[in-house]
Amino acid sequence: MSNKAMKSNTSGLSMGKIYLLVYNAAQTLGWSYMLWQSLVHFLNRGTWDAFGSEIKWTVIIFQNAAVLEILHAAVGLVPSSVLVVLMQVYSRVFLVCGALLATQGATTSPGLPLCILAWSITEIIRYAYYALNLVDMVPSSLTFLRYSTFLVMYPLGITGELLCMYHSLGFEIFEKKLFTISMPNAGNFAFNYYYFLIFYMFWYIPWFPVLLGHMLSQRRKMLGKEQKKSKSN
Repeated sequence: MSNKAMKSNTSGLSMGKIYLLVYNAAQTLGWSYMLWQSLVHFLNRGTWDAFGSEIKWTVIIFQNAAVLEILHAAVGLVPSSVLVVLMQVYSRVFLVCGALLATQGATTSPGLPLCILAWSITEIIRYAYYALNLVDMVPSSLTFLRYSTFLVMYPLGITGELLCMYHSLGFEIFEKKLFTISMPNAGNFAFNYYYFLIFYMFWYIPWFPVLLGHMLSQRRKMLGKEQKKSKSN
């Protein structure tokens, strides 16, 4: 599309849409950089043990920034369901803050490269789609990728997340009782993070089909629209 057409598409954007355009473009660049970091690390024969420190700050910044998307849905900047966005964002933010930042075991897990690969590819496509959709410039190939790659990336990412949590359960969480509150105490309250994490891992069993079902529904809807467009043209 020409620069003139691009200016025409962006000139009518509201402040909210301009903000979303900047946010989605920044996230696209951030996740692209993370994928580049990962590829360079392993092409240079980097180890799993060193990978966590390589991508640490990039994943902290860009994954935790996704919390803003819950706010976007809550205030109506985007038409997404707050509950669905919360489910999508929470699992990753919890993994970053509750396992990767808290334990050494999660950062050296073979699941971390799986997470980063799946997350990066998914988010590069997703944020690029959102950004271009704001200016009505989404190519059909990007729409197809947006609503198809999750069929592989979601299972891959969830496998990686579960492996990271499993490897975080060792010394730091079980032996050192990380984030655990034992009785007796002034509040008369007990919490065991080790067992909570195990329970949380089992929670993926009912949660994953719900999220996958939502995406399959969206896939039928969006790719159906693309087929109608191609037939009309």
